[in-house]
Amino acid sequence: MTNVIFYHAGYEVCISAEHMLAEALDPTKYELEIVHFGDAKDRIPEAEAAGVQSVPALVMNEQPSNYMAVAKYVICIFGR
Repeated sequence: MTNVIFYHAGYEVCISAEHMLAEALDPTKYELEIVHFGDAKDRIPEAEAAGVQSVPALVMNEQPSNYMAVAKYVICIFGR
């Protein structure tokens, strides 16, 4: 199973992406963890250590992706 962490700061666009990712990822293949920095400020150093420079960000297979990469992924899955 592939671990996926979605870091965000709670903005509307972040929450929308969170919901789309949760619906799009096959739970038999991906374990999705959502980290909202408003609720988990102590996780910021972890995200920075993983290479996250801005949010929303997705870390999959220990590789960070920024907002544009997340958006492209969601568009690819949903065709939007």
